[in-house]
Amino acid sequence: MLQTPPTPPTGYRRVLAIPEFRFVFAAHALSLLGVVVTEIALSVLVYDLTGSPLMSALAFAVGFLPYLVGGTLLAGVADRYPARRVLVVCDLVCAGCVATMVAPGTGIAVLLLLRCALAVVSPVFAGTRMATLADILGDGDLFVLGRSLLRIVSQSALLVGYGLGGLLLTAVSPRHALLITVGTFLTSATLLRLGTRRRPARASGGGALLADSLKGARQVLANRRVRALLLLFWLPAMFSVAPEALAAPYAAELGAGSTGLGLLMCALPVGTIAGELYAGSRLRPAIRERIALPLVCCTLLPYLAYASRPGLALSLVLLVIAGAGSAYTLGLDQWFVRDVPEELRGRAMTLLTAGLMTIQGVGMALAGAAAEFAGVRGAVVGAGALGTACCALLALEARRTAGGPPGDRRETAGGPSADPRRTERRDGADHDVTGR
Repeated sequence: MLQTPPTPPTGYRRVLAIPEFRFVFAAHALSLLGVVVTEIALSVLVYDLTGSPLMSALAFAVGFLPYLVGGTLLAGVADRYPARRVLVVCDLVCAGCVATMVAPGTGIAVLLLLRCALAVVSPVFAGTRMATLADILGDGDLFVLGRSLLRIVSQSALLVGYGLGGLLLTAVSPRHALLITVGTFLTSATLLRLGTRRRPARASGGGALLADSLKGARQVLANRRVRALLLLFWLPAMFSVAPEALAAPYAAELGAGSTGLGLLMCALPVGTIAGELYAGSRLRPAIRERIALPLVCCTLLPYLAYASRPGLALSLVLLVIAGAGSAYTLGLDQWFVRDVPEELRGRAMTLLTAGLMTIQGVGMALAGAAAEFAGVRGAVVGAGALGTACCALLALEARRTAGGPPGDRRETAGGPSADPRRTERRDGADHDVTGR
């Protein structure tokens, strides 16, 4: 009797079928859990030690400020050293910082400095991991789906991580909770060390690290095509955070209470997860690329409906729709990994991560400032209108740089590149994806 051959995996199952990616996926989840619990536990610990709400908030905020420092001054690490070594060392540094926080007698200043150190390391870790996904999955559709899965984990952490962290602190002290996160970082380092292959560095390690990092950042930003793609990642994110930044005063205006505030904070991540899951599992790669620019031009349009003074239910619907529009990033991911020169890939992706975190912080601050003058609804509507206009201009720039001779797409500080990489589309299935 003839046996039917097994059905090959499709969609996200194609990525999860690759053993090495499963190790990276598990390590990502553990590292993220460590970061989330550390943020909560450290904020509570600082408040217990000082009794100051300002100091508690500062302990949380300093986790965002040094991202730009690590993402620019240390970006060269991602390409100068073997990726596995960088990832493992980053996890070990995080574990060491948190272990020092747990030590009795650690002062407030030291706690805040250690929190800054975690934030400096984070973009290097994230950029290196992003770059090495292409080594594992190729630079085609498998890479896009792998990146999407990691983003979905990150968004899910926003929904459940803080809640789980709060529950953990009802059972153990903040210092004991921090001790648990030491274990998550060490486990992540172990998974990366044992579950991924060693590969050589992408670039030579000559010269000082600082100078090399800054040179790499200049090379990335001087490339017109890559610069347009970076801005397409950054600017929509800057405007999209306005409703989250203003969720507390908006919930108060609606009389929605703490329950309404929680729902408003969850709506965007829920929409983002739904949009990515649908685009990643149901749409073909060519379609995802085709809709990326139209989608980025529409993703902020739901914010304009805040002008009609919607209630809680309609506001949640608008935020979910806006979050779903962020599925445009799957198309951008494909273009970005294809168009960044391989020797700059780690630095480019570290810069992408650092810029994304920094610009969201800027967006939150600007939304708060705008709300002082225009009110909460006016600030959200303004973010939608101005953001949509910026997205449309960036989409035109991305379309202009997508075609034409390679020299028109790969400007450098000294003019067109003399050695452009091939830009034809390559499907991840054409690559050996059994190792990192």
